[in-house]
Amino acid sequence: MRRLAAALFPLVAAACARGEDAPADTALAAAAAPGTAAAAPQAAQPPASPRDSARGTVGGVDVLVDYGRPSKRGRVIFAADGLVPYGRVWRTGANAATTLVTSGPLIVGGTRVPAGTYTLYTVPGPDAWQLVINKQTGQWGTEYDQSQDLARVPMRVTALGTPVEQFTIAVEGPAIVMRWDTVQASVALTPHEQ
Repeated sequence: MRRLAAALFPLVAAACARGEDAPADTALAAAAAPGTAAAAPQAAQPPASPRDSARGTVGGVDVLVDYGRPSKRGRVIFAADGLVPYGRVWRTGANAATTLVTSGPLIVGGTRVPAGTYTLYTVPGPDAWQLVINKQTGQWGTEYDQSQDLARVPMRVTALGTPVEQFTIAVEGPAIVMRWDTVQASVALTPHEQ
């Protein structure tokens, strides 16, 4: 501990002499490598797949989708051998599972979904997609348990004229709409009359 304090003292003293507070990263860097000069603090890098959310109201029912936003970065996205292979369950975003929260019952692509919290997965294909509404929540996106499926519903797929760099989900025109690369997949939302 004395060696750490001795290593930190000149750095802290120099910062104070300049009228500055010692950067918090200086102490961490010195603690990680005692006896060596501390490296300059690194600027925080934005996450490769930041979290985002889409919100909307459908017939008085509030809808929220929370998801990770991966970027294309020159990769082949939807293909038999792409980043997201055809015919396999995809986490529908990145990192933690994509979450759907609905304040009231909805009809999602023809299937009744009670109010609550769900995980959304998709099964992309060259001409057709399925939206998977799963009852398991709070898991990492790759932890899929098919026995927890509430429903699988068909999605409408269209080609986009201009590629979308970063995966995007929106709640618009009462539908959940997903866009990435040159693909748009959507599913209709309607309020369920009780």
